[in-house]
Amino acid sequence: MATIAELMKANLEEVFNERDPERRRAVIARTYAPGVEFSDPEETLTGHEALDAKAQKLLDEAPDFAFTPDGPVRVAADLGHLAWNFGPAGGAPVVRGMDIALVEDGLIARLYTLLLTD
Repeated sequence: MATIAELMKANLEEVFNERDPERRRAVIARTYAPGVEFSDPEETLTGHEALDAKAQKLLDEAPDFAFTPDGPVRVAADLGHLAWNFGPAGGAPVVRGMDIALVEDGLIARLYTLLLTD
C-alpha cells in the first residue's frame, strides 16, 4: 500500500503531468478510490474517467507546461498536502497552487486543488 506522500507525488507527477493516456489511467486506478471526488475553482467532478479527462484537458491547454512540486509533501493523519508550480518546462511558473487530499483505505478519496495568487 502506498504512503500518503507517495500518493501525493503520483497525483502530481504521474497523473497531472502524464501525457500518455494509458500510463495516466494505470496510475489513476492505483492512486484514487473509484468514486474519487475532485474539486478545483472551476468544478467538482467524480470518478476515474472524469479525473482522467480533467488531467487531459489541462495538458492539452498547455502543451509545453509541466507541474513541479514546490516543497515537500506534508502529511497530517489522513490528509496530504503538496504545493506545486505550473509553467513552461525550465521556466518561471505561470500558476501556483496546492493539492490537499483525503486518503481512505490507502487511496485518495477526495482531492482539492487551490490556486495561489500573490
